[in-house]
Amino acid sequence: MAKLYFYYSAMNAGKTTNLLQSNYNYAERGMNTLVLKPRIDNRAGESRVRSRIGLEADAIDVGPEVDLRQLVVREGEEQAVHCVLVDEAQFLSAQQVGQLTEVVDTLDIPVLAYGLRTDFLGELFEGAQLLLALADELREIKTVCHCGRKAIMTVRFDGEGRPMRAGDQIQIGGNETYISMCRRHFKESLQGSAN
Repeated sequence: MAKLYFYYSAMNAGKTTNLLQSNYNYAERGMNTLVLKPRIDNRAGESRVRSRIGLEADAIDVGPEVDLRQLVVREGEEQAVHCVLVDEAQFLSAQQVGQLTEVVDTLDIPVLAYGLRTDFLGELFEGAQLLLALADELREIKTVCHCGRKAIMTVRFDGEGRPMRAGDQIQIGGNETYISMCRRHFKESLQGSAN
């Protein structure tokens, strides 16, 4: 029986690396996957997912207007889809998360969604909020703060290296913009910030 999985973490914990390993495991067994990523995240280029350690794979870029269930059905007409893998799932709309539940429930295809739980202010992303509520299984991918504690928060820095306390929820970036921290250091970084 298929399930919806949500693999979540702070930045730089290896979510995309885990997704690519799962993709490889399916391919090694002769099974077809469908790798999706929100179009807004174009760091790896168009129609690609790439991990920081250099692994990569083809993907289908999806905007908020794309019906994910219909996309899976269309792709399944070409060849059987054995698993759907979604990178940066926090950027999905609530409606798209609902469509992923339909992929699982009506098409009986497992969905493995990978993403951030919260933004740089500690607020839930829309996609993550629904995935936390609707996923059959939640799996945390762990990373560490500079102090050695488990990092559960992500801090965004401005051009001068100061932690930010305001701004748009979505700003695409990597190590040059974000650092994962434990809750204590996250709070301390925001208390000392003037933004």
